[in-house]
Amino acid sequence: MSGAVMTAAAASLSNCHSCGSLSRAGSGQERCPRCHAALHLRKPDSLARTAALLLAAAICYVPANLFPVMTVREFGRGDPSTILGGVRELIEGGMWSLALLVLFASIVVPMLKLVTLTCLVWSVRRGSRWRPRERTRLYRLTEQVGRWSMIDMFMLSILVALVNLGAVATIEPGLGATFFAAVVVITMFAAASFDPRLIWDRLEDTR
Repeated sequence: MSGAVMTAAAASLSNCHSCGSLSRAGSGQERCPRCHAALHLRKPDSLARTAALLLAAAICYVPANLFPVMTVREFGRGDPSTILGGVRELIEGGMWSLALLVLFASIVVPMLKLVTLTCLVWSVRRGSRWRPRERTRLYRLTEQVGRWSMIDMFMLSILVALVNLGAVATIEPGLGATFFAAVVVITMFAAASFDPRLIWDRLEDTR
């Protein structure tokens, strides 16, 4: 076909997932000549692994928002606070910018990442050829932005370590923080297990 572009898969070339070296890969049993890792044209069981991780993250997302993430005690008194409860308290305290940051990083980003990756897996599984370039860019954006949700866990860990004044004031982590950290980590693994090259394979098959 005139004007057709030779792809790496058509030439049996593959990037090593460990060191990035470009090597020949055919049956999937070859080894990288640089680091001796197994070579694959595509990540093995990419869609199945990503779907399983997304399901686990979606399950953890519910208790992450229902259970308290921390308890602030002052002079022996304090109530546990969920993520939305913390956002409400920040708004009542006039700290709108911080409230929006927590809302975006803790609620919006994890939800959008779950929805986006689910849509990408579904589109690849059904063999969609709709806007592959935009879907690839969306995947890259999701992969880069998702990790910033851990900023809440960093803030909580710092507060727990610094605010430990005995009976005067203490901050204790809650069960919701554990589930929230699980959501962030699992979605990061889900994004890493998804192979965006599968988006383009359908176009190559039709050609």
